Amino acid sequence: MRLLPALDIKKGECVSVPQGRMSDAAVVSRDPVAQALAFKSQGFDYLHIVDLDGAKSGIPANLHALERVAKATELRIDYGGGIKTDEDLKRVFDARAEFVNIGSVAVKDPELFFEWIAVYGSDSILLGADVRERMVAIHGWQTDTDFEIIAFLRKYYSRGVEQAFVTDIGKDGALQGPAVELYGEIIREVPDLKLIASGGVSSLDDIDQLEKIGCSAVIVGKAIYEGRVTLGELAKRSCSQNA
Repeated sequence: MRLLPALDIKKGECVSVPQGRMSDAAVVSRDPVAQALAFKSQGFDYLHIVDLDGAKSGIPANLHALERVAKATELRIDYGGGIKTDEDLKRVFDARAEFVNIGSVAVKDPELFFEWIAVYGSDSILLGADVRERMVAIHGWQTDTDFEIIAFLRKYYSRGVEQAFVTDIGKDGALQGPAVELYGEIIREVPDLKLIASGGVSSLDDIDQLEKIGCSAVIVGKAIYEGRVTLGELAKRSCSQNA
């Protein structure tokens, strides 16, 4: 199981957003490059970036930060937030993201989403599913939908989606443990989907639980910034998993 450090970016700064409440966003680092370099220094080669402004406005809004981080670190970066059009997608790739994760468009315009998979490949276009009480939410967690998460993932897997980020909004930023029961159900119901867990990780024990149930990767953010786990501990765990 891979461990993926995360940066949520708002107005060019790294923030922590508890349970999707944008108004309660707290700055954890004013310099995304410095934070990304800290990850790089511990041996991480991958970074998960969420453009919170883009997710809210529907237009990628922190591409300058993405470009600076990519240039300074050469990390493999996946980026999401506000990507709605072919031009948006091109701008994100031009800013040196290696992967994009798509949420709202996958729900609202699935044919465009699957067209992007056909053009760029399922390795480069990743499905992002934010979940509130088992239902998919879009537009930066602001809009609920009628799509139940298991049925949604099963349908998209049948059309070529190979991996998905699933964030339990109620757990995200709460440091109360991840949605192990939900993730376990997803893995049982869509067993060949590579599931990337996001939200709620507060300890190494949480990471062990997610590995045990079969998650392919886990995103870790607030637990790092609040000192619940150290980069050294995560790096050691990552190395042992990849050995």
